[in-house]
Amino acid sequence: MNTIFERDLEAKGYIDVAIDPSMDIVQEIAKLKKEKNAVILAHYYQESEIQDIADYIGDSLGLSQQAAKTEADIIVFAGVHFMAETAKILSPSKKVLLPDLKAGCSLSDSCPPHLFAKFKENYPDHLVITYVNCTAELKALSDIVCTSSNAVQIVNDLPKDQKIIFGPDRNLGAYVMKKTGRDMVLWNGACMVHEIFSQDRIAQLRAAYPEAKFIAHPECEEHILAQADYIGSTSGMLKYTIENEAQSFIVATESGILHQMQKSSPTKTFIAAPPNNLCACNDCPHMKLNTLEKLYNALYYEMPEIDLPMEVIQRAQKPIERMLEISARLGL
Repeated sequence: MNTIFERDLEAKGYIDVAIDPSMDIVQEIAKLKKEKNAVILAHYYQESEIQDIADYIGDSLGLSQQAAKTEADIIVFAGVHFMAETAKILSPSKKVLLPDLKAGCSLSDSCPPHLFAKFKENYPDHLVITYVNCTAELKALSDIVCTSSNAVQIVNDLPKDQKIIFGPDRNLGAYVMKKTGRDMVLWNGACMVHEIFSQDRIAQLRAAYPEAKFIAHPECEEHILAQADYIGSTSGMLKYTIENEAQSFIVATESGILHQMQKSSPTKTFIAAPPNNLCACNDCPHMKLNTLEKLYNALYYEMPEIDLPMEVIQRAQKPIERMLEISARLGL
């Protein structure tokens, strides 16, 4: 590897090569994709210009399904680190690129695998379900991986007497417990974006838009979910806004999803739920590290590449494949 690139990746997390401002970067990315048989997978929380050039846009479940079945040689993952790792686990023979290696996840960071392994030892008769928003090492410690799209259905699919550890998101875990009536042992982790919504400011917004539906992601805290007209994954929320007759929606999740909502329902109004301070904290700072320029350089230089030990890949494949099998069987 070029020494300068090594320094870039270590210090910055991405290839920092200036791009000619006169170049049509969207056109060049399309050309590189064709030349290299590459596919761009993007999460709903990415910047709108990245969503607009992606071959597939989705939530964690949909992205996992796409990563498992793609015939591309290269996967450029416009998302965060754990998502690119999941793609590598599902397609270990493919080259998986992440535009910025520093695009991490506060929820994933809240559950260090070595601490979770000790936590797990306290419950030897429990099955471990981990939310996909976690490291490859944590997935390797799991029995089943889930997403917010299928967590409730996966828990309901298990025998009633099966004891369960659920991690790392305590809010999603509490929501699943409420929906299923199951008692689970929860790891105490959370997403920084979904924990900053202000109950008082949402109430003010609802008073200002009395006809608006309030929709929320299950990673939000319980007192926020209690106000919601609909609770669901990002893909579930998008589908709800398309199918519901309401003309305006207050949306409690990362603001990137509003781009797809507006594209799908151009005559409707979408309002980002306000955080409990004056910052734009409902924008995930990790997701927004990816840019078109970083994506172009990643595809051009085929770096940064996600690489995982084969032993971790093999152990993490099993719980992810179990999730995909249950999801397929249940039609999710």
